[in-house]
Amino acid sequence: MTLITGPLDVYDYITFAFLVVAVIAFFYVLVTIGGLPGKLAERRHHPHAESVKIVGWIGLFTVFPWIHALIWAYHDSLTIDVRTFLGREGDRLPSTEGGTAHASGEPSAEPVASASTEPGDIPGDIEAARD
Repeated sequence: MTLITGPLDVYDYITFAFLVVAVIAFFYVLVTIGGLPGKLAERRHHPHAESVKIVGWIGLFTVFPWIHALIWAYHDSLTIDVRTFLGREGDRLPSTEGGTAHASGEPSAEPVASASTEPGDIPGDIEAARD
């Protein structure tokens, strides 16, 4: 039993050529789509461009991580500095160093009122709400 019963003609060679072109085109599209999130992140100067690229390639065959990488490539990933979140220089935020910190991040010598850490202590607002 043979698969080819007669001599190969022109149509057989056209079919083989089409299959080779189809396989090459499939892998080209696969590589293009897999690298798309990484290329977009690099073009947009994303701070995590290398991570986006890796997730794009890993997620290529599982689809969901690839979609996440594509969205992540367009996300700005801005880091918000909570010390300057209020936006005014005179605002003070609590510091872990025992003083208060100005919005500029410099600690001051003023003490911070500490909350009681005894078990069972309930702040006044919560006690008033319970009554």
